[in-house]
Amino acid sequence: MNKIFKALVLSLVIALPAFAQQGFVKVKGTGFTIDSKPYRYIGTNYWYGGLLATNGEAGKKRLKTELDFLKQHGVTNLRVMVGAEGITTYKYRTPNEKTLQPQAGKFNENIMVGLDYLLNELAKRNMKAVLHFTNTWEWSGGIGQYLKWNGYGEQPYPKSLGGYYSWDKLRQYISQFYSCKPCMDELDNYIRYVLNRTNSLNGKKYANDPAIMAWEIINEPRPMEKAAVPAFEQWISHVAALVKSIDKNHLLTTGSEGDIASDFDMAVYQKIHADKNIDYLTIHIWPKNWSWFKDTSINKSYKVILDSASRDIQKHLKIAQQLNKPLVIEEFGLPRDLHVYTLSATTYNRDHFYDFIFNNVVKNPGIAGANFWAFGGTARPIPGQIFWKDADEFMGDPGGEEQGLNSVFDTDASTWRVITKYAGEIK
Repeated sequence: MNKIFKALVLSLVIALPAFAQQGFVKVKGTGFTIDSKPYRYIGTNYWYGGLLATNGEAGKKRLKTELDFLKQHGVTNLRVMVGAEGITTYKYRTPNEKTLQPQAGKFNENIMVGLDYLLNELAKRNMKAVLHFTNTWEWSGGIGQYLKWNGYGEQPYPKSLGGYYSWDKLRQYISQFYSCKPCMDELDNYIRYVLNRTNSLNGKKYANDPAIMAWEIINEPRPMEKAAVPAFEQWISHVAALVKSIDKNHLLTTGSEGDIASDFDMAVYQKIHADKNIDYLTIHIWPKNWSWFKDTSINKSYKVILDSASRDIQKHLKIAQQLNKPLVIEEFGLPRDLHVYTLSATTYNRDHFYDFIFNNVVKNPGIAGANFWAFGGTARPIPGQIFWKDADEFMGDPGGEEQGLNSVFDTDASTWRVITKYAGEIK
């Protein structure tokens, strides 16, 4: 009988998976927990992660190789796009065949199976995903696509010819979303579709999957114009309530850059994060985009970059502490030295900038995590080619950005030494 019992126990041990999957991420004051233990992290942006498995066995192999690489270096939190919207002739964006929602309310099952695959692989490695539903910007369709579907015309694309684009024209166009009820209804339907999905590979409902840390309403929400602020705030609150009515297991955040998104009106930032359904605050830090330096003068402007980043972190951390919620620096990046895109270009300034950001995270308990932008994995910039084209490998820089501009590749050894150091320290 004893031998039979031992044999039974042994068979059960063999049948068990090689790990015990962690539970859901929860909020406790200004920090996160998993299974009642503190959870802080160094993570990355991996926006294309759900698309890799749609490229067949080669894509799946790349995905698994990259996830193993990240895990090895202590990076276990990935911020990922759920899916792109719309069919377009504009070439500087996610390609049509990789669009989740080619028409309003019509979904490409193959793209969701790709996300299923990613989540299943994350679960095997005890890694977590932060998934953003849509985008303010055109490179994945975003909320501008809902306006186009509802008769508002084509949005002003940044690389449009003939002077059609200007920042003011884009602001005016996108701000209309918050008063377009059919647009908002279509986005609601898309969110319901995602939240009610069951993973085709493991049978888990997305709402019950601990591999997901959090949902994000939108990448970099902006009212765009002051007149749209009340409607924008109401929309954020509406979507937050919708998500929580369906999924009570996962955290929810906004995806905000910070007060720069509301022309430095901190009251808007504070209000949308004070909502009872928003679990934590986010900020993004972009020295190049925010003109903290110009052209190739990163080294010349380096003190300005660090001083500006420090002020930005501290003023948003103060709001998070007032709200008694965690803060995450979920996007930050810096080009390679001298603004060169090739892998041969050095990353001296980037490495020091990463060190500065991660050190701020480690020494400030109210900052629960940081995701650098972005992981380029095993992809490589193509010599002499600036922008992405069909059939190219995805990397951290989306189609509308110079390929290699902000990507951290698996060969960037000096940068990985910084990342790995702090990934170890924060635990």
